[in-house]
Amino acid sequence: MDPNPAEPAQGAVEAGGRASPAPSGKVWAAGGAPRRRLLYLVTEDWYFCSHRLPLAQAALQRGFEVAVATRVGRHEDTIRRAGIRVIPIGLRRSGLNPFKEATAAAELCRLYAAERPDIVHHVAAKPVLYGSLAARRARVPAVVNAMAGLGFAFISRGCKAAALKALLSRAYRWAMSGKNTMTIFQNEDDIKLFMDLGIIEPGNARLIRGSGVDLDEFPAVPEPRVQPDKGPVVLLASRLLWDKGVGEFIDAARKLRASGVKARFVLAGDSDPDNPASIPREAIARWRDQGLVDWRGWRDDMPETFAHCHVVCLPSYREGLPKVLLEAAASSRPIVATDVPGCREIVRHEENGLLVAPRDPGALAAALSRLIRNHEERERFGRRGREIAQAQFSVERVIEQTLDLYEELLRLAGRPA
Repeated sequence: MDPNPAEPAQGAVEAGGRASPAPSGKVWAAGGAPRRRLLYLVTEDWYFCSHRLPLAQAALQRGFEVAVATRVGRHEDTIRRAGIRVIPIGLRRSGLNPFKEATAAAELCRLYAAERPDIVHHVAAKPVLYGSLAARRARVPAVVNAMAGLGFAFISRGCKAAALKALLSRAYRWAMSGKNTMTIFQNEDDIKLFMDLGIIEPGNARLIRGSGVDLDEFPAVPEPRVQPDKGPVVLLASRLLWDKGVGEFIDAARKLRASGVKARFVLAGDSDPDNPASIPREAIARWRDQGLVDWRGWRDDMPETFAHCHVVCLPSYREGLPKVLLEAAASSRPIVATDVPGCREIVRHEENGLLVAPRDPGALAAALSRLIRNHEERERFGRRGREIAQAQFSVERVIEQTLDLYEELLRLAGRPA
């Protein structure tokens, strides 16, 4: 990223949050060939920065003209400085108000018609659904859909989740069957589920394992000295949702404290009011006041956060491919996670961590107790985690796979480099 960027190109966001008009016609590269337009659709700018910014920068270097349509927050300047045009939109991750959803879909249809991208990359549920509608109306030549986990409808139990799952299954089936459309999944279990539900055909699914981890940003670091009076630090870093297993984490902390095991339990993250499974901040504050956890809130300094912990825990009910576990493995931290899709792609039981059954605080407490008490095992698991991250999950590997997919679809669309 250029620390001293030039003035934003035409089409960047102007002061006040309004987007200037997109360039008219094709943008031409130095060699005389038209630059192909790549548009990302992501609901939150922070998520684009944390999960897709390195990919977008690599696409720029590959010769694409790159823009992202997103809700603009405090990460706008970071994206602009990377040379990527920002297009503010109103689409929210949550909410089912028919009028607001129709308005958001119509906004995207107008946007796609105006931008005329050669290829679009939709990330997560609503962008996949509404973006696919806009792409068909605008006759976008190539479409990439990315499933960043399956979300509330496919994870949670109850009538509301079941009804939403049935509705989404039909909508996804339509969105993922478009011409020259490929859907990226982060783990094989999700592909199998969508195939079993009749949502997607095998030829329209591609396995790319997450967004990768920057091995330089997350170096292997020795574990910090354990404070004898407090014990090792056990970290859960995620959005604070019930389906991330935060409740089980708290129950395990309570059990271990009652049995005399010395450890500090840390939550790094915040509640997510847009998600139906969000944990109220009042509950988190109550756990903190009871001395069960140290609540650190949202963190932008994850390499430093990993450097100050001894064990990383994610007792989630289901994942796509959790970036926090990739970063933990790269940082040489042993992991305790649940034996569910997404987590078990990263955690190899008895190699770089321990896998336990989901929704089982007793099993979670036992696994955590084992690593809390065993320094040598923590070190051995941590070393192996770094090896796995280097061999299979580097950001360079994921970027190359994704750019190859772009080129494959563009060749089929008659838009080769």
